[in-house]
Amino acid sequence: MQIQLTRVRTEPFTWQETLEVSPESLGFPELLALGPIRWSGRVSFADPGFYLAGRLRYEQTLACDRCLARFTETVDEPVEALLLVDEPQVRDGERELDEEDLGVIHLQGERFDTRPLVLENLQLNLPMKPVCRPDCAGLCPHCGADRNTVKCDCKTDRVDPRWAALEKLELGS
Repeated sequence: MQIQLTRVRTEPFTWQETLEVSPESLGFPELLALGPIRWSGRVSFADPGFYLAGRLRYEQTLACDRCLARFTETVDEPVEALLLVDEPQVRDGERELDEEDLGVIHLQGERFDTRPLVLENLQLNLPMKPVCRPDCAGLCPHCGADRNTVKCDCKTDRVDPRWAALEKLELGS
């Protein structure tokens, strides 16, 4: 959605919309499905820029990193940002961000496209290591059984073969 900020100077802009985003577009293989994204918010003038307060609500289906089971979680997250309209500047190279730069979006012109902000927040809400539940036992490394549902009889006291040569050494005292 495009928001024309010149109109927001006199009256706040409020919206509600539903977006569809393909899970593949986020580049996260553990993300199996992404439900409709309900995106609502308000932009108001706050000198020297504009204040955006919004909320994202959706469901995401992920694959557990430990047991590979599918699980769905509901995400309901606030989104806040300060929109600053800057003069076009030529920036060469990289620039270090300070703490006050977080939550600030610099715009070239008074038109704001909300889609990149939504995509960024979708990626930020993806867990680094998705786990179906905190006590997930995972898969047995020997037989592949799901330890959450089956008790396997595999020996767990095996020595790592990389350390097996050390067993042959005798320590002299």
